[in-house]
Amino acid sequence: MTTLTVTAKGQVTLKKELLAHLGVEPGQKIEVNPLPDGQLAMRAARRKGGWEKAFGILAGKTDKVATIEEMNEAIAKGWAGLK
Repeated sequence: MTTLTVTAKGQVTLKKELLAHLGVEPGQKIEVNPLPDGQLAMRAARRKGGWEKAFGILAGKTDKVATIEEMNEAIAKGWAGLK
């Protein structure tokens, strides 16, 4: 168990290992929910929006049109950790 100190302003700083456990990086948000018996539940905040927001983000950035085969090859290389 990690013990944290509350400042005079009522703030708490989470240690790096706790942030890493949550998968949170600087600038990201954390959700905290009160539980019974004075406990808190904490997790990384979910990003709002879905894939629909990202759809078309690259439209107009290039003149190249990839074939299905080229897209499948790029996906396979990405999953394999290759460039």
